[in-house]
Amino acid sequence: MTVVGTVLLIIGGVLLLAILAGKASGRIGLPGLALFLAIGMLAGSEGIGGIAFDDATVAQAIGIVALSLILFSGGLDTKWSSVRPVLWQGLALSTVAVALTAAVVGLAAALLLGLPLITGLLLGAIVSSTDAAAVFSVMRSRGVGLSDRLRRILEFESGSNDPMAVFLTIGLLSLIVDPNATVVGLLPMFLLQMVVGAVAGLALGHLAVRVMNRLDLAYDGLYPVFTLATALVVYGVADVAGGNGFLAVYVAGMAMATHDFVHRRSILRFHDGIGWLMQIAMFVALGLLVFPSDLLGVALPGLALALVLIVVARPIGVFATLGFTSLRRREIAMISWVGLRGAVPIVLATYPLVYGLDGASLIFNVVFFVVLVSVLVQSPLIPYVARRLGVDEPIREATRYPIEMEESSALDSDMVEVRVPDGSDAIGRKILDLGLPEQVLVVLIGRGRRFLVPRGATTIEAGDTLLVLSDADGLAELRRIVGGG
Repeated sequence: MTVVGTVLLIIGGVLLLAILAGKASGRIGLPGLALFLAIGMLAGSEGIGGIAFDDATVAQAIGIVALSLILFSGGLDTKWSSVRPVLWQGLALSTVAVALTAAVVGLAAALLLGLPLITGLLLGAIVSSTDAAAVFSVMRSRGVGLSDRLRRILEFESGSNDPMAVFLTIGLLSLIVDPNATVVGLLPMFLLQMVVGAVAGLALGHLAVRVMNRLDLAYDGLYPVFTLATALVVYGVADVAGGNGFLAVYVAGMAMATHDFVHRRSILRFHDGIGWLMQIAMFVALGLLVFPSDLLGVALPGLALALVLIVVARPIGVFATLGFTSLRRREIAMISWVGLRGAVPIVLATYPLVYGLDGASLIFNVVFFVVLVSVLVQSPLIPYVARRLGVDEPIREATRYPIEMEESSALDSDMVEVRVPDGSDAIGRKILDLGLPEQVLVVLIGRGRRFLVPRGATTIEAGDTLLVLSDADGLAELRRIVGGG
């Protein structure tokens, strides 16, 4: 067996195992990241795999590339129309709440671990960002949903709070390693990173759409490659210019999402797959980097710090920023509880290792332990907390149709699904007798697990889902006739 064959066998085997673990995670109520990390730890030098890996620089590089592509994918899948109503709440959570959380955890870390205050604040900054994707995976597996407003706030927060955590981490590291650095000097650095990152992402995102729509590539498969290259270029341009690359790629994805572009659906699916691949690669690499035996020595202080983060620091940050909004206290409490920690804190914990900071190993192990507690203890309780607070809603599963339509600005109609509710006047009537507007075309009918090709004589039944092609006026008239949403 050749070396290349062995390496490919190991990589392919780990990927397949991670995919199966992700499938199993839904049944046991844990985010897939916990099992991905476990796979990495089992494959490491102290696990059954025996793979020796302790290069923090390589792990950090993998993490940066993976996070960039994950954030770009998240931006592509974020609609500005859904963000606009919760923009200020999300920005407050991703900046002020992150800073308050970092400060409270930092003070606790200094006391619990006997660290200098600034080192404690560094640890607090590292664990200050959240991972809402883990939250929704748990709730989806347990059949628990949230209102549109709560979901939008959490999704926007998770996509936009990583840059603040990165800035705080790098800023505090510069204060520790550079005797000439000052707190006042961090303000211009913050403004530069955020402004340059946002402007670069916005400009390059809009430019990418214009270029892509005008290109006439010989092969359709090259368009997803174009957007992948765009994500990497956006991060690189922002970083070289002194901006925040993570903010840039997220904004670039959002900017592209506001436009129609060729092969939109296939590109979104491609980046969804790339996002999963990056999550697996990142979590497994970080799992390889940790030595499980080292976690035992930080178990007690790590558990105490995790509890401070979950029940003190996160609630203080959330209530301080959202307490004066129109959100109910129960909704704010839910946002407070679902602040799960994910891969970003572990990636940021590699920065002190790369910088060669005294106590860097302690910081990395404590952060890793805090993330594990958040995932293993906090996440399984999310459905229970949602029900106790009365903010849970049933999940409406999207119908998966056997046909697709590419979105295009050249078409003045949209493909929309309309459900026929119980008691609708359309029930028992033929499509021909409904008096539908001429611009409304019923393309397919979903009935239970079956799909029907509609004809004029097809009779409507309660619970049917009509897949229709229509403009806005025709859709409004159809909903009036059917009485569905």
